[in-house]
Amino acid sequence: MAMMYSEKVQDHFANPRNVGKMEDADGVGQVGNAVCGDIMKMYLKIEDDIIVDVKFNTFGCGAAIATSSMATELIKGKSVTEAMQLTNQAVVEALDGLPAVKVHCSVLAEEAIKAALKDYYERKGLPVPPECQICDHDCHACGGCG
Repeated sequence: MAMMYSEKVQDHFANPRNVGKMEDADGVGQVGNAVCGDIMKMYLKIEDDIIVDVKFNTFGCGAAIATSSMATELIKGKSVTEAMQLTNQAVVEALDGLPAVKVHCSVLAEEAIKAALKDYYERKGLPVPPECQICDHDCHACGGCG
């Protein structure tokens, strides 16, 4: 990777954490960006309201892989409520920054987690908290949802 990426981004790209598929996931979320082609899928294993395991599969650039990896690290062992509060900015900060043209990757990581949490609530037959709502279209293509 070029020097515009921090050492943490480079490390999470070269050595991603929590990669893989989870057959017995309690929540699965997939999001994508039609403009850049990145696709992220998150799997959550939740016990007693705690995320005990998380896996991801990402098809995309190095920044997409790094943000997926870091996002999983940031929510593993956290409560569902804490995971809902994760923002793309927190992911960017944990990676010591991203180039402006790659910040959308951190947005996808946040949205993938929220999509997996939304799936978790729906599977349990519970109302989906507003924090888990994500757009059902490509905000990056239309300019944002306001």
